[in-house]
Amino acid sequence: MKKTLSLVLALVAILAVVGTTMAAETIKLGKADFAAHGTRCFAVAVVALQGDTIVGAYLDEYQMLPKDETVGVPNSDKDFGAAFANPNQWLASKKVNNEYYSNNMKRAGSVVTIADNFKALEQFVTGMTIAELEAFLSTNEPADYVDMVTGATLVDNYGYLSAFLAAAKDALNN
Repeated sequence: MKKTLSLVLALVAILAVVGTTMAAETIKLGKADFAAHGTRCFAVAVVALQGDTIVGAYLDEYQMLPKDETVGVPNSDKDFGAAFANPNQWLASKKVNNEYYSNNMKRAGSVVTIADNFKALEQFVTGMTIAELEAFLSTNEPADYVDMVTGATLVDNYGYLSAFLAAAKDALNN
């Protein structure tokens, strides 16, 4: 009797796990290369979408930065980097170079690092549906979004949020 009860309980547990796994919606990934902040850099936004809800988000931005003070993207010091017009600069991630880039922002009055700003934006969109993000982006003028996301004080919050929306729409097509 004890063995039968143990076997039944084990089967129920296995079926519960399998049933839950099978019932969960597929997670789709989407990516957008986006001009979220002016014309001298580009953002890469990635979202994990479950149904029409963003369940994970990642944002980074790339810009030409001085070689002697920053870390470039892979192969910047090789053939890839030879294609850049200014030999003293290379393409670099703002997140990887958080301290360098944030010091520049500090000179302009910022008290929040670029990595913390991006993290606040990532957390803000996580849990939103595509429709909710679209509605949020349509409620105000782009300049009004500077202080609308707690912890993110970037001038181009609207652009970064738009990049997430583009990535979410890309995920729908994947």
